[in-house]
Amino acid sequence: MIRAVKGTRDLLPPDTAVWNRVEAIAREVFRAYNYQEIRTPILEETQLFARGVGAETDIVSKEMYTFDDHGTSLTLRPENTASVIRAYIEHRLDQRPGVQKLYYIGPMFRRERPQKGRYRQFFQIGAEAIGSDSPFIDAEVIEMVTEMLTRAGLSGFTLLINSVGCADCRPKFIAKLREALEPVAPTLCADCQRRAETNPLRVLDCKVPEDQPAIDKLPSILDSLCEVCAPHFAAVQGYLRDRAIPFEVKPRLVRGLDYYMRTTFEVTHGNLGSQNSVLGGGRYDGLAEALGSNVHSPGIGFSIGEDRLVMTVDQGSGSALDLFLAPLGDAALRHAGELARDLRRSGISVEVLAGGKLKRGMELANKLGARYALILGDDEIAAGQYSLKNMQSGEQERVSREGLQRTLEAL
Repeated sequence: MIRAVKGTRDLLPPDTAVWNRVEAIAREVFRAYNYQEIRTPILEETQLFARGVGAETDIVSKEMYTFDDHGTSLTLRPENTASVIRAYIEHRLDQRPGVQKLYYIGPMFRRERPQKGRYRQFFQIGAEAIGSDSPFIDAEVIEMVTEMLTRAGLSGFTLLINSVGCADCRPKFIAKLREALEPVAPTLCADCQRRAETNPLRVLDCKVPEDQPAIDKLPSILDSLCEVCAPHFAAVQGYLRDRAIPFEVKPRLVRGLDYYMRTTFEVTHGNLGSQNSVLGGGRYDGLAEALGSNVHSPGIGFSIGEDRLVMTVDQGSGSALDLFLAPLGDAALRHAGELARDLRRSGISVEVLAGGKLKRGMELANKLGARYALILGDDEIAAGQYSLKNMQSGEQERVSREGLQRTLEAL
């Protein structure tokens, strides 16, 4: 028997109802903040991610699905910010008025060890605001994130923020960090030993418990911010306080991609265990130039791990079946088809028993979780009065066709 590839999975009903609800909420919030959807290809030239994400990052060096296509190296997208910026440059979106606010929902691919809430094909909900370096935009993006999570039903999450400096102050901090790492690196895990040479900032993001005492003694980047980055980060915090958005400053918070600068943020939730991040994001003011743009296009964005978000929200909020129709005989079946059509046009979900005995039909209505059941016979059709059964309470009432629709629409 052929099974799904390791690290991938099938999303099945009723779980897909929760996914659809989360995505619908995301679209509502994006619309309220004037974001518009962008859809990029899942295939890009490999150099896009090598240049944008960083050749020494774990994603590019170890996790990408890359193959040769007649001499061109192609990669299944491991993240979408680089793709959005590529499209922004290619289609000259910088010529459009105002900040370009773009969002996306779709699959990404990374060849990493599958674990709880983490798959090799995974789904992200993300957004990018391109064209402004204002800390006000940073705070607005973070506010949008918290609004989205709250509307989706997530509570008890923690917002962590930090600044990772800029091209002026970060190299000085990295030099200081290298110096501090030199005597302790041999005692750290194998990944940290490698990162201490190739990408020292990533050592701060280590999750190995035994490494934490040594990492806690390393210098803080907040002590090295320049005269531009320090007030920028202070302004972001001020705007968040103005909006009563609780947050924690975490000086060790860095993102795994090279293009981030200044504001970085993450949302964590206790239900996800040690790998407890629901989303992450940050500012990337030099990414467009790194990808070939001649126009300075500062930006900030985020991506939500939809797989992990769905794990934490209320699983009982999927779409239930509104009405189960059980017709008795051929004439009633024809009438049921017409009635179901009209109700469905009003947005009511209807299932019609197309054959079989009534008793089996009512058992099926229970198994499908129908809220109401309606038995249709010749007498009901002639009288224009239906017997509507509330499947939860067991109560029955007589309703007209118009009354039936009003009752179901009130759901």
